[in-house]
Amino acid sequence: MTHAILYSFRRCPYAMRARLALAVSGIQVEIREITLRDKPQAMLDLSPKGTVPVLITPDGTLVEESLDLMYWALRQSDPESWLVTASQQVTLTRQLIQQNDSEFKQYLDRYKYADRYPEHSEIYYRQQAEKTLVILEQNLAINGCLVSEHITLADMAILPFIRQFALVDKDWFDSSPSYPLLKVWLEQFLSSELFESIMPKFSPWQDGDDIILFP
Repeated sequence: MTHAILYSFRRCPYAMRARLALAVSGIQVEIREITLRDKPQAMLDLSPKGTVPVLITPDGTLVEESLDLMYWALRQSDPESWLVTASQQVTLTRQLIQQNDSEFKQYLDRYKYADRYPEHSEIYYRQQAEKTLVILEQNLAINGCLVSEHITLADMAILPFIRQFALVDKDWFDSSPSYPLLKVWLEQFLSSELFESIMPKFSPWQDGDDIILFP
């Protein structure tokens, strides 16, 4: 093995995190696209929890959490200074990602699949998720980006989830007068060369397939 191997799923926001960090760092990996309904046994043997991203390095190190994978890549190469060092920015980064990965993700899932959670309405779940959007909008107003005047790991760790939120009811999101700064922030991300570069379509990987390198 000359390259690390990344198991990924194109639309998964956690996998997007990994691909964003790998792309900006310039670290090339062998990418293996999976399908959630038919996960390859080679991935499950490495990581029985069965979620992506999963990365195995040439020396056998396993990285199976999206943030750990972002740090793994960026600590080797961080040409756009995504890693912050100021203590306040480090703390804010941790707080915003924790909020995203816990409360916001919980309500995002219920908003997307409200019929599976009939105890509340889709609007209720959206309104609960919006509490996080208010916090993000406030930070964008203060800093320009989430924790700094330029894009950092915090932005790129959270943007894939805001993309997913916006797509649940795109008409509502586009027409809502709320969150003007967040909408610009999201649109700049979606129209960027970086985002385009991490979203190519690959056929699901099967054992014996030719190697596909990313980025």
